[in-house]
Amino acid sequence: MRIYADRPLRFLVQLAGDLLTAGWIAAWVWAGLALHETLGSLAAPGALMESAGDGVSENMADAAEQVKRVPLAGDELAAPFSSVGEAGASLSEAGQGFQETMATVALALSLLTAAMPVLFAILVWLATRARWIRRASTAAALRSLPDRSGASLLALRALASARPRRLLQVSADPAGAWRSGDAEAIAGLADVELRRMGLRPRRR
Repeated sequence: MRIYADRPLRFLVQLAGDLLTAGWIAAWVWAGLALHETLGSLAAPGALMESAGDGVSENMADAAEQVKRVPLAGDELAAPFSSVGEAGASLSEAGQGFQETMATVALALSLLTAAMPVLFAILVWLATRARWIRRASTAAALRSLPDRSGASLLALRALASARPRRLLQVSADPAGAWRSGDAEAIAGLADVELRRMGLRPRRR
């Protein structure tokens, strides 16, 4: 299987494209992580609310227990402390909810920020590279065939895909030369196809 071209210029272009794609993906992943960290820091007020609520709830619960020891009026005196303790618990729950909401928002936005550009890059890059790898691998396999069948098939691919100007440089009637079995013209057309794919010409 051919991953990169034989010809230096085509190889450098493919390598640069792969590196740019990897850099693009890394940049957007970093951006998603940075956004997640930034949004995650916005949950700090929720942590403060939870801590404050827990502190109020615990202190008021202790105070209520102490006040309940007062003879006769202990329960009545403890009621306000218990109410404040319940308010502290509500504050703590609100802080927890705020943190959970911010964590969900941070995760969703960071994934959207990174996933869409990365998915687009992978789909475009993968489609382009996979198409070239498939075609170049087939061309390289045909090039290695010892008989003329490989050259003939490469020449046929050149007739179907190469620019007419390139074909006319090989023969004034490239299609006619291929049909008549002109060995020199077929070899030339095969080399046109190999060069078009960025591969070395056939050894003659």
